[in-house]
Formats: sequence, structure tokens, C-alpha cells
Amino acid sequence: MDVGALLAWYARVRRPLPWRATRDPYAILVSEVMLQQTQAARVVPLYERWLERFTDARALADAPVRDVLAAWSGLGYNRRALALQAAARAVAEHGWPAPERLTDLPGVGPYTAAALASFAWDVPVAAVDTNARRVLERRDGRRRTARELAQRAAELLPAERAAQFNQAMMELGATVCRPRRPACPACPVRDACASQGRVDEAPRAGRRLRFQDTDRWARGRLLAALVAGEPPPLLEAARRERALAGLESDGLVVRGADGEPRLP
Repeated sequence: MDVGALLAWYARVRRPLPWRATRDPYAILVSEVMLQQTQAARVVPLYERWLERFTDARALADAPVRDVLAAWSGLGYNRRALALQAAARAVAEHGWPAPERLTDLPGVGPYTAAALASFAWDVPVAAVDTNARRVLERRDGRRRTARELAQRAAELLPAERAAQFNQAMMELGATVCRPRRPACPACPVRDACASQGRVDEAPRAGRRLRFQDTDRWARGRLLAALVAGEPPPLLEAARRERALAGLESDGLVVRGADGEPRLP
């Protein structure tokens, strides 16, 4: 891969995402957690409002759970908000761990730790998200394990420009080397790509449930009602119990003596 061409391309076309303009580890951690399973365009306004409301780790650590979940509304997968608050409490109490110990923070896995170390502290480590993984696997024409991907990315990583390289790989996967309909003519490193535009897609599943018919929807509606202090939606008893059991398992609700849910 021509890393120089990749970095030059990124400098020309990168999207002005707000988390790219900061080295504040707290702000970067917020962005990384929000971006898990959520597109950047949806995250931007919620990220900006979040930082206005919870300006630093201490502010988030001290906030009531109801306020945290209300601010998270619209992002989904609400347990991410609780994990982020738990990490903020650890930072507020003990400070930031050394970059090689970032996975000690609650909810911070190897990818998030690598991204945080790279973007906040310029640690020369490769951060391979879903987009970067797709770029690497298509370029090499083969599937790889997480360990192999990390090693492959590390081989390409320019130690003095690690943060830019990681951002460029993510940008390439998000905007050009897309899951479907990749824009190969716009790719700055297409000449060395083994796939040359071929896309291996998993076969589509059969008929899918409407989102409103899923237990995930029911969990979201029940939690939203608790956060807003409103009556819960009417649900069939078994579906309501499944939804509450899922919320309780994720730590998003607790049961009172009467068996009814409330926020922790």
C-alpha cells in the first residue's frame, strides 16, 4: 500500500468531524463509544450536545443516570452510556491510565484503547475498526483474524504519523471502500488492491421482522418511558418481561420490591 498516497488523499478529502479537532482524551473516548454501531452523521449533533452537558469526566461521573440516558437518546444500545459513565468515574477517581493500560477502564476494549492512545497521545499503534478491516481484507484478498489484522496494520503504520494513518484508513473504508458499491475509481491505493472492486457479501437472510416487532424496540420504548417519567407502552406480557429482563441484565434498570422497574 502506498501510505504516502493514502495520507495525501486524506488531507484533501477528510470530513471535518468535530472529534478530529481535539486531543482531549475524554472527548475522544466519548466519540469512540458513540461511534460504535452508529454512523458519524448521526453522532455529530449528539456528541456536541453531550460535551456541552457533560464537559469532562468529572461532570459525567457525577451526573444522575436519568440525565445520562436522556442525553444518550437517539444513539441506541443504551448500555454504552452506562459503560462510558463507568469509565468517566474511574478517570475522575484515579486519572487516566497509561496508554498501555487503557483497557483497564470499564467498557474499553483493544480497539477503543488503540484509537484513544493514537488520537489523544500520538502513541504509534494501529487502530483497526470495521472500516479499516474491510480495507485491509479487500486489499489483500483474504479474510484475517483480529490478531492478523492488527499485525498487518502495524506493518503499514508510519510511526511518526500514526493518528493520521488510522484516521485515513477509517475514512477510506467509510467513504470509498464501502460495504456495498465501493467507489473504487476514487480510491487512492486501488492499484495494489487484490479485490479490484469485487465485493463478497453474505447471503441476505429471509424476511426480517419490522423493528417495532423486535424485543430491542420494546426495550428502547420501556427505557425511554422510564427516563421521561411517562407511562410505559402497552406490551404483551411475555414480551414486556423479556424486554425488562434484557434491560435488567444490561444494568439499565433495577426492580423494586413490587417487581416494577426503575432506573438504577
